[in-house]
Amino acid sequence: MQRKAVRRVLPGIAMLTALAAGAAGLTGCTGGSDGGSTSDSKAGGSSAAPAQPGKYRSLPAPCRAAADSKKLKAMLPAPDSLTPQQRDQLYAGVADASYDGDRHVGCRWTAQTPEETRLLSVGFERVVSYDRGAASDDDKAKQVYVRLLTDAHLPFPGPVTTPGPGAANPGNPANPAASTPPPAAPPAAPPASGAPSAGAPAAGTPAPGTSPTAQPELGSRVLEGLGTEAFLDDKLSAAGATAAQSRTVRIVFRTSNVIVKIEYSVQPTLPGTIPPSGETQDKARQLAQALAERLNE
Repeated sequence: MQRKAVRRVLPGIAMLTALAAGAAGLTGCTGGSDGGSTSDSKAGGSSAAPAQPGKYRSLPAPCRAAADSKKLKAMLPAPDSLTPQQRDQLYAGVADASYDGDRHVGCRWTAQTPEETRLLSVGFERVVSYDRGAASDDDKAKQVYVRLLTDAHLPFPGPVTTPGPGAANPGNPANPAASTPPPAAPPAAPPASGAPSAGAPAAGTPAPGTSPTAQPELGSRVLEGLGTEAFLDDKLSAAGATAAQSRTVRIVFRTSNVIVKIEYSVQPTLPGTIPPSGETQDKARQLAQALAERLNE
């Protein structure tokens, strides 16, 4: 009887041992697969962090930002016939219509006198990147600025090129031809009678092709010391027999992810009057510098 009981128990024990071993094997396989998937997810899940938002999250009120009484009065002289209330209204400006005051805002001013009409506009644009993993707000703003610079047909600022070895250099002894100036022509003898020579203009008469009131043109160019990067575009309208020439100076500068545009026009009433380039540009630059300081407050 005892031998029969032992024979019945032994097969049961063997079956339990086999089941336990199989369960342990399944557990080991499952654990190995989990460990492999964890390491794979860690290896493939690493990515660059998105760029931080731009410096500016909102825009200033454009009419108040440019409301410097001294600068506006210098740029927009009001006629004496205006009442104090009309003067205040003139310098208050008119805000541009905007459907998103945190992205695009602007303001305009107009001043008319019997001698001329002056127009001024100021605009702010806040550039936002919708994929900061690929480009930051500043990168997007720079792209907008470069497009505006290209549209103005201005050269990109770059390093100053040095003259080549064969270029004229007065301080280079290896190039005596460049260091030795050509001999000057002997002075012409004065007329015996003291009268002006043939073809020379009389005293007090401007030379042909020149004007006694002509002033040098400064032209369009890239500016330094204004925001992150800036340029100035100066346009003079074509001359006409009855139409006066107007001058429009446009300044565009970028500060981080904000682009500021200033446009200043002077339109004389009488033909033949040319607004001076230097004065018009100086007034626009002073306003641009004030706006750049206003953004940095």
